[in-house]
Amino acid sequence: MQRRHFLRLTGFSATALLFQRSPILAETRTDEPAWGLQFPSSVSVWREGRWQPLSGHNDHWSLDRLDVNLRQGDDAMKVRVHAPGISLQQIRLTWKKVFPAGASYAGDAWERSYGDLSWRTTPDARAPWYMLVSDGQKTHAFGVRTGARSFCFWQAAPGELSLVLDLSSGGMGVELGDRVLDAAHLVAMQSHPGENPFHTEERFCKLMCGSPRLPAKPVYGINDWYFAYGKNSKELILSTTAAMAELATDTDNRPFSVIDDGWEDGSVFTRSNSKFGDMTNVAAEVKRLGMRPGLWTRPLLANAGDPPARLIARGKAGAERYLDPTQPENLRRIAHTIRLYRDWGFQMVKHDYSTWDLFGRWGSQMSDGITMEGWSFSDRSKTNAEIISRLYSTIREAAGDMYLIGCNTVSHLSAGVFELNRIGDDTSGREWDRVVKMGVNTMGFRLPQHNTFYAVDGDCVGLTTQIPWRLNRQWMQLLAESGAPLFISAQPEATGPEQKEYIRKCFTMAAKRQPTGEPLDWMTNSHPEKWRLNGRTVSFEWKI
Repeated sequence: MQRRHFLRLTGFSATALLFQRSPILAETRTDEPAWGLQFPSSVSVWREGRWQPLSGHNDHWSLDRLDVNLRQGDDAMKVRVHAPGISLQQIRLTWKKVFPAGASYAGDAWERSYGDLSWRTTPDARAPWYMLVSDGQKTHAFGVRTGARSFCFWQAAPGELSLVLDLSSGGMGVELGDRVLDAAHLVAMQSHPGENPFHTEERFCKLMCGSPRLPAKPVYGINDWYFAYGKNSKELILSTTAAMAELATDTDNRPFSVIDDGWEDGSVFTRSNSKFGDMTNVAAEVKRLGMRPGLWTRPLLANAGDPPARLIARGKAGAERYLDPTQPENLRRIAHTIRLYRDWGFQMVKHDYSTWDLFGRWGSQMSDGITMEGWSFSDRSKTNAEIISRLYSTIREAAGDMYLIGCNTVSHLSAGVFELNRIGDDTSGREWDRVVKMGVNTMGFRLPQHNTFYAVDGDCVGLTTQIPWRLNRQWMQLLAESGAPLFISAQPEATGPEQKEYIRKCFTMAAKRQPTGEPLDWMTNSHPEKWRLNGRTVSFEWKI
């Protein structure tokens, strides 16, 4: 088939798919031109259990009191919503478009990935935040700018491309009142001649996030979780810190020692338990031993004495209860807690569980919705995305110059706010298959976000006696040479002379800036085995 005829049939013609070339603003850190989307062919709203079409065309669409306005700028199409007196859940924008037969599709994840990222030949799956479409010659990318005020997913179907903006507040429609919501900024891009999809995605991430907040120097170090699993203590932390600090050779960029879950007093994260004592002393001792102290916390977990009025009212109350972040007094409390860690002397905070605590679902359970229906936060005038962003900005402001790692945080809302983000679900110090599923997969598919959204944390090397060293050695190499943060969770009994020497080598690499690793077989292998690391091709054998 002639190429011109193929393009006409498939709809991959740039003039049909995309509306114009335009210079990207300087904040995107590139002088490359961008492609912007045409106006959609239809807009609809989810109401009374079905999609109902709006009337209009091009930049203005309406139904009753609902108005959706689209504004084209140099770098994005802005979607603005006005819905006085309406409870609003979802809006859908649709473009008539036929993608090539045999094209491959890839998307992102709502928060962490769960070993489920891949290139697919069927386009029906929802792609949170952005979607890539490749026909083997050219790659097109469609997305929303980070920091959106709605949860957004893309979906390709026969004859069309859709973007759904979820404007819910909790599990009910948002009530915006008379304010106009700047719901999302839409962007699109196509690959340069000869550019592979990985590098197109890297450029696209820069376009989506114009101002990432990045660590001043590469981050690396240790974390106790994958050998202690909560059974930690001051003595254990300090002994492992002392042992690992001897292996760090870079005196200009010292490693972190992150104390994970197990230090707190029950559900109270403003005081330690008897195993740790004064946390100011613990932080000071970690510094004295040659590492930088970090601390794990769970900001939305309520105390036993918190009254029901302060909590998220979502279904039946279980053993755990969660603070409602739309209440100002709860945000003040969270800010106080984060400032306390800074006062104790910690230089990094890893905050965890906020997506689960907010919505009662992991990202892997959100295929048909962010949360269950029928409940709302105390303040129903803000969308879920706005509520999360306010929580994140509260934590950010309170942290000051401390580094923040988001874990179980919403990726697109974390970008530009936290220096680091955990990009995949937990790896393991017990199950190698879980390391490959969660760790290798997320590194293969989310490394384009490294230093474009934040520093991507693929999680720890669980160096224990339960996982063969020949396997963990490869995982450590990938993390160390990828340019991304390296954290090692080293069980003392599993750390002999050979392991210590290799940790020393990996710490030395991880302390320096390196090119971002690139998976070479990611379009056919969801757990890539061939990688480009520091300019050379490296092959891994992940199977036991």
